[in-house]
Amino acid sequence: MTGTKDGCREGDCGACLILLGEPHQGGVRYRAVNSCLLPLGEAAGRHVVTIEGLNRPDLSPVQKALVEEGAIQCGFCTPGLVVALTGYLLSSDSLSGADSVAALGGNICRCTGYVSIRRAAARLAGQFGDLKKASGPSSPERTAALVERGVLPPHFLGVPERLRRLSEAAGIEGSADGRPAQAPVLVAGGTDLFVVRADELRDAELTFLSRRADLQGIRLEDGVCRLGAATTLADIEASPLIEGLFPGFGRHLARIASPPVRNRATVGGNIVNASPAGDLAVIFLALNASLVLGRRPRPRVLPLRDFYRGYKAVDLAPEEVVAEITFPAPDAATRFHFEKVGRREFLDIAGVSTAVRLRVQADRILEAHVAAGSIAPVPLFLRKTSAFLEGRPVSPATARAAADLAVSETSPLDDVRGSADYRRALLARLILAHFLALFPERVREEDLG
Repeated sequence: MTGTKDGCREGDCGACLILLGEPHQGGVRYRAVNSCLLPLGEAAGRHVVTIEGLNRPDLSPVQKALVEEGAIQCGFCTPGLVVALTGYLLSSDSLSGADSVAALGGNICRCTGYVSIRRAAARLAGQFGDLKKASGPSSPERTAALVERGVLPPHFLGVPERLRRLSEAAGIEGSADGRPAQAPVLVAGGTDLFVVRADELRDAELTFLSRRADLQGIRLEDGVCRLGAATTLADIEASPLIEGLFPGFGRHLARIASPPVRNRATVGGNIVNASPAGDLAVIFLALNASLVLGRRPRPRVLPLRDFYRGYKAVDLAPEEVVAEITFPAPDAATRFHFEKVGRREFLDIAGVSTAVRLRVQADRILEAHVAAGSIAPVPLFLRKTSAFLEGRPVSPATARAAADLAVSETSPLDDVRGSADYRRALLARLILAHFLALFPERVREEDLG
């Protein structure tokens, strides 16, 4: 099967896109993923769908829309576009024009200029917008409706039963406390690991943390939000619980990687990867998160701000694995905001990223947590800035002073993504941007100088 192309090998171009289906609430949940970053073991017990698995005797509505809107030229990117849009129809809850275009993030085309591709995506959203009234995303009803309307071949109807039999026969899922006794390489999403170490790990023994049920899920217990470390960014983005706690949280995650990468990347993997530009780590530092480190005989709890010891160095013993990320649930006085600036608005590594979580009452800041990324060798909790803000009034003067202090307590990196001076200036502007976004009635741009 030659439709799945070998392109960038870094999860950036979408030419290798496939759908990966796994059992979910009586049906199968399909997500578009980059096969160049997908180890073979992750296919066990799952439905792997290449472009050949979507072909029918005649063109599907997805393929037809791309053809009729003039979105087909050399054809190298076409399989990825078809797979991405089919996955969108299977799994999206909104089925809107904007979301159909967003679902194509991470698919690069050198020929069309993208306008015709966007037209095809919007056409499909309008054509199938009625699906959400009768069938939820990833439900058996959604799959059946798409088979009936020619988007999927009929064999999709039998996949849930086939996967059930495979899982029972193989005993695929399980859980464990901490690392295995003979520790192989632990793999979370692998979206960075298989970019930088693919050849080294080709024949290595791997343990897939995504198979551990005890490392998954999002729940609220006694005022604390708990996320399993193997929870993906896509899971967080789609979580009604997270959206209820932080309305609009999904728009922040949309700035982090492409949809296929967010479908695989995990919160624990992002944190343990310890990249200075780790956007999710910056967000959770601002949320005052702690890590539950699974180990024998009992787990250890560590504030995330104390986890990073230096560049790519973390406080994690050989027998430990990050099991959960926890943070206090927000109350009515809590405000959260994330800012990120790179050379591109989307699909780029941050030049600087910052996040704040503030508790405010009667226009006075009661509690503050401020974090920044791409500033230091590690994702950085700004201790002095956070302490300074507590007890201060919400005002332009407070915002300016916090911006100056944030710059003074950091020694910015100087590399190809920005000079140290550029990062200082950008960090200050982003601190001000938080105040402008969170307190528009109290802080105006013209008052900040």
